[in-house]
Amino acid sequence: MNEPVLNRSSPLIGAVVALQAVLPAAIAAISLVAVTAIADVEFARYFYGMALVVIVLCLLLVRPRAMLAGGVPGDLFPLAISVTMRWMMLLALLLALGYVTKLSATYSRRVVLTWAAVTPVFIVLALKHVQGMLRALLRDPANARRAVIAGCTDSSMTLAKRLRSGNEFCLSVVGFFDDRSRERLHCADDVDVLGRLEDLPDFVRTQRAEVVFVALPLRQVERVMRLVDALRDSTASIYYLPDISVFDLIQAQSGVIEGVPVIAMCETPFDAHRAVAKRLTDVLLTAPLLVAFAPAMLAIGIAVRLTSPGPILFKQRRYGLLGEEIVIYKFRTMTTSEDGPVIQQATRGDQRLTYLGRFLRRYSLDELPQLINVLQGRMSLVGPRPHAIAHNETYRRLIKGYMLRHKVLPGITGLAQVNGLRGETRTVEQMEARVRYDLEYVRTWSLTLDIEILARTAVRLLNDSQAY
Repeated sequence: MNEPVLNRSSPLIGAVVALQAVLPAAIAAISLVAVTAIADVEFARYFYGMALVVIVLCLLLVRPRAMLAGGVPGDLFPLAISVTMRWMMLLALLLALGYVTKLSATYSRRVVLTWAAVTPVFIVLALKHVQGMLRALLRDPANARRAVIAGCTDSSMTLAKRLRSGNEFCLSVVGFFDDRSRERLHCADDVDVLGRLEDLPDFVRTQRAEVVFVALPLRQVERVMRLVDALRDSTASIYYLPDISVFDLIQAQSGVIEGVPVIAMCETPFDAHRAVAKRLTDVLLTAPLLVAFAPAMLAIGIAVRLTSPGPILFKQRRYGLLGEEIVIYKFRTMTTSEDGPVIQQATRGDQRLTYLGRFLRRYSLDELPQLINVLQGRMSLVGPRPHAIAHNETYRRLIKGYMLRHKVLPGITGLAQVNGLRGETRTVEQMEARVRYDLEYVRTWSLTLDIEILARTAVRLLNDSQAY
């Protein structure tokens, strides 16, 4: 389920959820009117057109459900990051529309810039307040629906524990039903086993349980069908919770294909608007960085040419998105340029490193040309670091799930690197540790996580003992 299981019979919860959905659009429009009034600028017809476009874009892009699905966020910082990133997308689309229609010069720059700067602040503060109201309503026991779980499995016990700890899904877990004894279940002391599976339908009818989670293993399909048939003689909402704890899931989610329900067990996080958000973020951050570092890159290029024989840029084939072959750029730091079936990793005190190369690698300045790779769309600012093809072909046979790191674009920096896993990998175990972080990034990707990794990277650059 992608959304909380709300008590939809509560008009107050429904009203707050609706308010949360339309609030950004309303604030953006009201803010535009207020800024024009304060600036003593007439709110002419073209401002009405702008307000209408902004409302539509806000409803499409700056929606709390799209930004933070699956519960109510508690921290201000993730909410602020999400709103800011989507507001930047809105402004980019608005600017592009103004350029195409040649209407951008019609608007007061002072009004537009002021409005663009203050509006996201008001949106964040308002959403924070409304989400606090929604959280209080969802945590109110009076609004909770009584839920029972058929089948005591790792998945169902995890679900019950999370519902009891957070309880922002408007559900109160009454207990479990299972044919096995408590001794065989090895369940925790706080797990209430209320009876056998055959007792569940009567309990639901007599105790007015409103939600039933069926958590029987996949191999027990017939028992699931019999139980669901028995529960049809009630008004309870029924959800199937497959016991998929044995799988290593990547971006697991449910969906429908031509009316047929499916469960994604391994998927890329970058679908639809999230792919656009990721790409737009890369371009908006990389373009100014490339301009800012252009003088330094020119100076480094000249220094590389003057201090050692060979090309300025080191080019190497690596695997990119979906395992497709790409060519990445770096400033040459060695006296050799390897790109064959056997590639020796750089080691501490490596004799192949030039004097300038040691300095460049120490502060990761050799990676600057990869900003061009990012603008080309071959790489992202944040993602699993791409490895040489020779290393990929070696480790994909040794490490389970290794190639799943290519479900996303490779990055200049990544979750593994900010956790100290960069540089030489002397053992398979070291590479496995790096891959675990890469897969964790694929599982949990968000724009907030990207910003956090970039910030941590900037701090580590000044003191990274693994850079050599």
